Amino acid sequence: MKFDTNNLIPVIIQDNKTLQVLMLGYMNQEAYDETLKTNRVTFYSRSKQRLWTKGETSGNYLNVISIDKDCDQDTLLIKVNPEGPACHLNTTSCFGKQGAQGVGFIAYLEQVILKRQQEQPKDSYTVKLLNEGILRLAQKVGEEGVEVALAAVAEQDKFCDEMSDLWYHALMLLVGSGKSIDDVITIMQQRHQEYNHKG
Repeated sequence: MKFDTNNLIPVIIQDNKTLQVLMLGYMNQEAYDETLKTNRVTFYSRSKQRLWTKGETSGNYLNVISIDKDCDQDTLLIKVNPEGPACHLNTTSCFGKQGAQGVGFIAYLEQVILKRQQEQPKDSYTVKLLNEGILRLAQKVGEEGVEVALAAVAEQDKFCDEMSDLWYHALMLLVGSGKSIDDVITIMQQRHQEYNHKG
């Protein structure tokens, strides 16, 4: 790694699930070594002039999934599973109040479904359907799939609404089956690589 003149290297923190950029910090060699040792992100605080493990006071730790260097070896990208908000202002990210956007919102939605499954809030449609079991979830996905197909050929103005319903219920079926988006993506990536090798 190429440290700057202050023996620091900038570190971009990204949510491993939603791919949302959470924050930017700095590490010296000691902070980097501590991060590898504990598997929790430790920065070097320029204001406090000491090592600082994110979450040491708030409990909002950043659990390391992967660490990558950029092409110039002078910046790190660390993907994490965060325990709570990353920002000291109690927001998910230090870069604005918005949550995950774009395709990252699908992964965020999966986390919402998992949380509902764990916390079991009353009057929740998601909880009600999950508790009805795998057969009901599968039936619901089948129904939504038919509605998407019909909208595609007969009711184009409703197509995206129906597709939204299908995706949400498909996420619930994944959660109800004990599987995740990551499991599906892994298979898709493997197939993509296989097909690319075949030309």
